[in-house]
Amino acid sequence: MDLQSLFAERIGGRKFGEATEIYKFEKIKRAKQAARKARPDVEILDFGVGEPDRMAPEAVRETLKRAVDDPANRGYADNGIREFRVAATTYMKNFFGVTDLDPDTEINHCIGAKPALAMLPLCFVNPGDVALTTVPGYPVLATHTGYLGGEVIKLPLLKENGFFPDLSSIDPSVADRAKLFYVNYPNNPTGTAPTESFYDELIAFAGKHNILVVQDAAYATLTYGRDRLSIFNRPGGKDVALEIHSMSKSYNMTGWRLGFVAGQSRAVQAFAEMKDNIDSGQFRAIQVAACAGIADLALSEAIRTHYRTRLERLVACLKQHGFDVSMPGGTFYLYVPAPKGAGNQAFHSAEDASQYLIRECSVSTVPWDDAGAYLRFSATFESAGTEDDERVIEELDRRLKQAGLQF
Repeated sequence: MDLQSLFAERIGGRKFGEATEIYKFEKIKRAKQAARKARPDVEILDFGVGEPDRMAPEAVRETLKRAVDDPANRGYADNGIREFRVAATTYMKNFFGVTDLDPDTEINHCIGAKPALAMLPLCFVNPGDVALTTVPGYPVLATHTGYLGGEVIKLPLLKENGFFPDLSSIDPSVADRAKLFYVNYPNNPTGTAPTESFYDELIAFAGKHNILVVQDAAYATLTYGRDRLSIFNRPGGKDVALEIHSMSKSYNMTGWRLGFVAGQSRAVQAFAEMKDNIDSGQFRAIQVAACAGIADLALSEAIRTHYRTRLERLVACLKQHGFDVSMPGGTFYLYVPAPKGAGNQAFHSAEDASQYLIRECSVSTVPWDDAGAYLRFSATFESAGTEDDERVIEELDRRLKQAGLQF
């Protein structure tokens, strides 16, 4: 059998599996393995982790334990239970002041934000259609647009633009061919939080060019020094946008795989129909468990305080060693210009700097070279508990002092 001849061109066709290029996260993994082998007694300080370091809230976990034994939760959930949709509308009201979402027509659950982003192009993109996306960022919607024969236009997030896309730079003829505009605020990796003025500009742009905005709100509850903001808070937002919310970051429920799509009813209907032909819904017990916590401001506030405290410590430490860094508007990430060298060694990219920090200092970060050379430090680093956080930061301080980074 000539299996190689059967692979789709979208994943490489006959060349599938033969590429020698190594994905950056695989490079990081290999570098950490090498550092452990070279220095088995030295702890890896992992600031590259992109998922919560704590368990989901106790109320959610206890509800799951009971829900698992409830015969009513056996079987397929399909497009979700109404209780979760109602809890999602309460969450939107309590956290963002959005009061006009209909749980029956304007909300549908998803098995995490990632599958939702993969399915939405199936609802809208034909060969030759355009999707606008921001870089650096989460690539799933862009990847699936490409799979379908669509064209992806990447808009750089630059410091001089406040890490927002420059809408004035988009060719109007390209915008007129676009169907989807993917944004993610608060933004991974830059930590930028949305502003009312940005949303207003984006809503006007989408209305002018007949584009559906897909706002990935995975970090929406994790904001610092400002109010939480939904695109639906702004006039016309619900007319032109879908917003995807996730339980992963807000409630430390990463492995639980649960979120929801909200917004324009016909767009939600299209997503629900596509989803119904792809999966059979998240386990009902998980949805029941989420209902016990997602609208609870106090639970979320404790999680936000945890990350804010860690970020403040990280900022203070990194500043002492020359990093141009300040508190982000949101997320649990710091996005900082990469050092240009250390000692006699020059760094030609953020990846060079990241590899050096792992190799020589056993400090792991994530490099981004899409729109300038930046490193991402995450406040989800591992420790033995809150009391141990200070030790980890002090150890980072000691190692950076020895590294002698140059900027």
